[in-house]
Amino acid sequence: MIRFVTLGTNDLKKSSDFYDEILKILNIIRVEEEEGRYVGYAKEKTDKLAYFYIMSPFNKDKATIGNGTMISFDAQTPEKINEIHKKAIELGAINEGDPGPRHGENYYGYFRDLDGNKICVFTEN
Repeated sequence: MIRFVTLGTNDLKKSSDFYDEILKILNIIRVEEEEGRYVGYAKEKTDKLAYFYIMSPFNKDKATIGNGTMISFDAQTPEKINEIHKKAIELGAINEGDPGPRHGENYYGYFRDLDGNKICVFTEN
């Protein structure tokens, strides 16, 4: 249903370095970029469009987080969630919820990226 998601950043280089490291755990790679403007990620370079973008706001204002907004990545396994969460924290993310089961079923991990955006890594049991 959703074609792609964008998150604003105030430091594209720092943010793209962060996402390069955590997304490679899910085999998601940088597939396109415009210097100083955006970086796009997808599973393969053959995709016509990326599915996830980090970008400097078009209106040149400061990027801000959305209250109640959260992006979730399908990590496929609890082990990958643990790995991503650990790597994100090592790279400067803020822990928003240790990896583990929630609601008696699925497995989640939460953190805020370097710009304060809330990110979830998730898998169904």
